[in-house]
Amino acid sequence: MLHYPTKDLSSKQAYKFLSGSIIPRPIAWVTTLSKECKTVNAAPFSFFNAAASEIPLVTLSILRRDGEIKDTARNILDTQELVIHLVNDQVVQSMNQTAASLAHDQSEIILNKIDTTSSKSVKVPGITAAPIRMEARLHQYVPVKNHDDQIITDLFIVEITDFYFDDNLFDQEKEYVLSEVFKPIARLAGNTYAHIDGLFDLIRPD
Repeated sequence: MLHYPTKDLSSKQAYKFLSGSIIPRPIAWVTTLSKECKTVNAAPFSFFNAAASEIPLVTLSILRRDGEIKDTARNILDTQELVIHLVNDQVVQSMNQTAASLAHDQSEIILNKIDTTSSKSVKVPGITAAPIRMEARLHQYVPVKNHDDQIITDLFIVEITDFYFDDNLFDQEKEYVLSEVFKPIARLAGNTYAHIDGLFDLIRPD
């Protein structure tokens, strides 16, 4: 096997190795509000996953660029609120458009004419067309530092306060998300995304 000691890797190489190996990754399309509640920010992140279910917690890791905190991370720290959306074909193009870097006071929502809807438990609006969305509040913040004690990643553990599902992808009787209807988009590496297909079941051992 090819061997790469991490002490010899650049940050770009490490990112490529992580993002190319840990696949597919779910996409968190996140809306937040600026501290003044004037600007709605939207951005996608794929360093994202579930963390607990006793209280519904998910993790969101937002990498810094040249040491600078991103708007989404700053907004979460300032307001303690966010809305997480899951992505399918219906919204993937809009999601991709919001990946562009904008000034702090510019809104990806307004620029890309994305319809939003009011939330129940947070001030942050949700994206109307997203098939699944989750209103959330900050539970725990972990500033991740490098060996020189500089913050390189803002890690958030957030508590889901409200779930929303499109009627057609949710079995209300069994309370299941119908993955074959949902057809989520997953992040791979570079500019590449994937559909989840070829599903199969395995019975877990006792």
